[in-house]
Amino acid sequence: MDFRLSQDQRDLVRGIRELLAGRFGRDALRAAVDEPGRLDRGLWKELGDAGLFALRLPEDEGGVGLGLPEAVLLFEEAGRWLVPGPLVATHGAAGSVPGAAEGLTVVTEVSGEGLVPWLDAADVVRGDATGAVAVRSVDPLTPLHRVPGTGGWAPEAVLLTAAEQVGTAAWATEAAVSHARQREQFGQVIGGFQAVKHLCAGMLVRTELARAAVHGAAVTGDPVEIAGAKLLADEAAVANARDCLQVHGGMGFTWEADVHLHLKRAWVRAALVLPGDRAAEEVAAAL
Repeated sequence: MDFRLSQDQRDLVRGIRELLAGRFGRDALRAAVDEPGRLDRGLWKELGDAGLFALRLPEDEGGVGLGLPEAVLLFEEAGRWLVPGPLVATHGAAGSVPGAAEGLTVVTEVSGEGLVPWLDAADVVRGDATGAVAVRSVDPLTPLHRVPGTGGWAPEAVLLTAAEQVGTAAWATEAAVSHARQREQFGQVIGGFQAVKHLCAGMLVRTELARAAVHGAAVTGDPVEIAGAKLLADEAAVANARDCLQVHGGMGFTWEADVHLHLKRAWVRAALVLPGDRAAEEVAAAL
């Protein structure tokens, strides 16, 4: 079996990456940080036009007709660029909520541990949001409400969130390596120091391991494999963002650097959808 991406899949990734690079680059990211809670409806519509939400709908229903393997590729890119908004929930509602597939409707969902993202910006709320109370979010790009009660998570939602985590893990690895190649201390680039080399190598290993698990789970669709992939992806995203901070040194801890935004989003994703202890319980129960 050939596990390499097909040319069509590579073209799909290239297309969404070019869209996000042009539409949600660093300036747009920082503008979004300065306006927490505001969702860019123009960007949302462009993502809908690009097929992000209708990707898995059949073609005879106006969708793209692709599957989970292609979806995780696009959501990894969304995670890499820190695209704000309830992407996973809207993607999951594309076949049942009018306008969601085209990016005209923003959908959020009440599930899991009772934390709901983007409640105020949602056109449609799936589930009972009665008694929702706004809570302070560590991530300035993910406004949160707490809702009484708990629910479950759809396996597809868990997997796509894990794919977003892989995107953050990959971004952190690339950012650390790029900085290590440029930053000089004691007359040489810091990438030449063994300690920095080890940090970067560990980041790459975590990223590739998590990516392989996410891609594998996308092919099988097995809930236990999805839970295991989420565990690995959460670890890769959080640990890589932390190591990226270390490679950047003191400047990495400043508000002007973007590293902290990836770390905070990784924390929120890890808590919002199938947290580590619940994922570990699902994997252990199946052994």
